[in-house]
Amino acid sequence: MTLFSRLSLSYFFYFSLLGLVSTFLSVFLDGKGFTSREIGEILAIFTVTKIIAPSLWSMLADKTGQQILIIRVGALLALLCFSSLFWLSTYGTIALALASFSLFWTAILPQLEVHTLTKLRKNAKIYARVRLWGSIGFIVLAVITGHAIGYFSNQAFVILGALMLLALFICTLALNNNKRKRVNSESSELMNVAIWNKIINANFIVFFLAGVLLQMSFAPYYGFFALFLRELNYPDFSIGLFVSLGVIAEIVAFIYMGRIFKHCSLKLLLTFSLGATALRWFLLPLIGANPYLLAITQLSHAASFAIYHSASMAFISNHFTQRQQSRGQGIYVGGVYGIGGATGAYITGILWLDGAGVHVAFAFAAACALLGTLIMLRLKPKMT
Repeated sequence: MTLFSRLSLSYFFYFSLLGLVSTFLSVFLDGKGFTSREIGEILAIFTVTKIIAPSLWSMLADKTGQQILIIRVGALLALLCFSSLFWLSTYGTIALALASFSLFWTAILPQLEVHTLTKLRKNAKIYARVRLWGSIGFIVLAVITGHAIGYFSNQAFVILGALMLLALFICTLALNNNKRKRVNSESSELMNVAIWNKIINANFIVFFLAGVLLQMSFAPYYGFFALFLRELNYPDFSIGLFVSLGVIAEIVAFIYMGRIFKHCSLKLLLTFSLGATALRWFLLPLIGANPYLLAITQLSHAASFAIYHSASMAFISNHFTQRQQSRGQGIYVGGVYGIGGATGAYITGILWLDGAGVHVAFAFAAACALLGTLIMLRLKPKMT
């Protein structure tokens, strides 16, 4: 199996699980009889582990150099925690299982990103092609799960998730560690000082704050979009199709990211993505009942996720040194996705009001993305 195939399959199964969880976790929880506030709380608990866990895993990876071992352990333990949902039904036990699952699942992506970028020698064009297989996996699971839940029951969510995690674990067995030199304690202390200087850098603070706001804005979409479509009387299978349409646009963007990077600065790409996302959330509740306009709006996911993600990976890869990459990824995932995702999920759960507050929730999302746009305009143009 080639390097490209090994990396692509790992992304395929990792993001197939993301497609399952981000799209249908709220449906699974709704099927358990939880209110929108309880769903928001569980989603926040599920997400809050991303604040600390990625940095802890990344520190361990930097100190030991065992990125692949951490990926494998994370996949295996995530599989065990997720599978426990077969037998759980109460608020406390499900929240604990999902938090434990997230604790180990967050070990995977930062190390996989560092491993991939190192193996590909930071080639943005090839990285985008590898990463698009994650988007394909997202689509496949979103469509399959929509049909499976419609024909069977919410337990299809757990079955499919466990299968994807098992497949991911098997794929990680084919990955090989990056070669790296062992660092002594003195150089480790110097690296800690150096990475702290990178963190308090004005450019990174701007990038970080805007990213947190973007993830807060995604909370109504990732947490409640499926329930939003159900309230509008869309069938379950269409949920996966609408989500997949956004990811198809994402795939097209990933394919052309190499060309886009040649003509646009990182600041332009990041700012444009945030602005497009603000407009997307503003329009969504207004046009959601019209399937054609909703489909058109979903195409903006190319900017909201693919362009922003690729530009963010390039920013982090350029901002941190080679030895800081794992911790840089951990700080990004923990801070941006952890703080932003958990805060957004909790606030959205309060605002949603079992569907009655949909307009307020998406107005909150649009405001977060717009504020992120204004902050990103402060990014210094040297990052090109």
